[in-house]
Amino acid sequence: MGTVIPRKRSDGSTGYQAQVLIKRAGKIVHREGRTFDRKQAASAWLEKREKELAKPGALERLAAPDPALAAVIDRYTDESIKKIGRTKAQVLRAIKGYDIANKTCSEITSADVISFANQLVVNVTPQTVANYLSHLAAVFAVAKPAWAYPLDQTAMKDAFVVAKRLGIANKSRERNRRPTLEELDKIMEYFGERLKRRPSSIPMQKVLGFAIFSTRRLEEITRIFWEDLDVEGSRVLVRDMKNPGEKIGNDVWCDLPPEALQIILSMPKRLEEIFPYSGETIGTNFTRACQFLEIIDLHLHDLRHDGVSRLFEIGRNIPQVAAVSGHRSWSSLKRYTHLRQTGDKYACPCRKPCPAWQSIENRTMIVCNEGSLQAHWLDGCGSDPVAGNA
Repeated sequence: MGTVIPRKRSDGSTGYQAQVLIKRAGKIVHREGRTFDRKQAASAWLEKREKELAKPGALERLAAPDPALAAVIDRYTDESIKKIGRTKAQVLRAIKGYDIANKTCSEITSADVISFANQLVVNVTPQTVANYLSHLAAVFAVAKPAWAYPLDQTAMKDAFVVAKRLGIANKSRERNRRPTLEELDKIMEYFGERLKRRPSSIPMQKVLGFAIFSTRRLEEITRIFWEDLDVEGSRVLVRDMKNPGEKIGNDVWCDLPPEALQIILSMPKRLEEIFPYSGETIGTNFTRACQFLEIIDLHLHDLRHDGVSRLFEIGRNIPQVAAVSGHRSWSSLKRYTHLRQTGDKYACPCRKPCPAWQSIENRTMIVCNEGSLQAHWLDGCGSDPVAGNA
């Protein structure tokens, strides 16, 4: 039974404390209370709360743990045996800084998730909002069945539907940006001059060339080992390749076009990795170079798109391209089927056979016999790719 008790406050006003007390077999099993400024409000809350507690299983649910969302996120990341990707980990850490992370599991409704999405969309794109909600949904999916936390997975699903209908969250748009030859010449020359000044710096020309010709993602490039290279078969084992299902343990053999293989063979065998560099540093270097050179809206991942497009343009079919790119589903490559066989834009512009790659005064820019830089910084028309060694 519940009672409403008037109490004098220190400022002389009167507050009304609504108290709920439930006994079982003569023992108090639950007690709670709230204070209101008006007696009517206290009585209304008391009546509502008594009805809620009278429902089957209500008291048992109160005894269950009900932590704040931030604590659930921490447990999710701490107890996950499966490695959590860098992007997902960053997103989950960021979510802990929003108001929704301070709410207990039982308090969070679809309206709270929508409110969170509205906070996000002020500063980020709807595509990024969708990524945040997707990573948060993984926590919702685990919390109740694994730890009996009252986090409602249905609320998250409903919020996702609403966010998409309202345009707050959207699927990522397919980018069609490709670097031009002029842009690549500028970038390669920029990193060539840098390597000349600082020989110990990352050989970005080789990394970027390999990104194009191999169509590999940056995170894949930096974890390819020498032991994973099959020179005779001109292929490489890409470990933990990204895919919509399970990434960890998804090791895939991918064909290496001749240009990509030559770049690998030009790398010194100093460590286990072929490209023993930080992916984050490579990405930062590329972004800063584009900013310095005033190259607009070019992402490092666009080089993969360019590499896949090139394969179609030189006459490769979908199975052949998939063998290089690692796409498990050929449907993912349908976006490229409009491309026609137009030739290799990276072919030697002199139209003459070039016996070997040549460097100009250690600048590490690649040129052909005619001295042209354009489209020939890493075209692979020779068999001795030595320029750009670290």
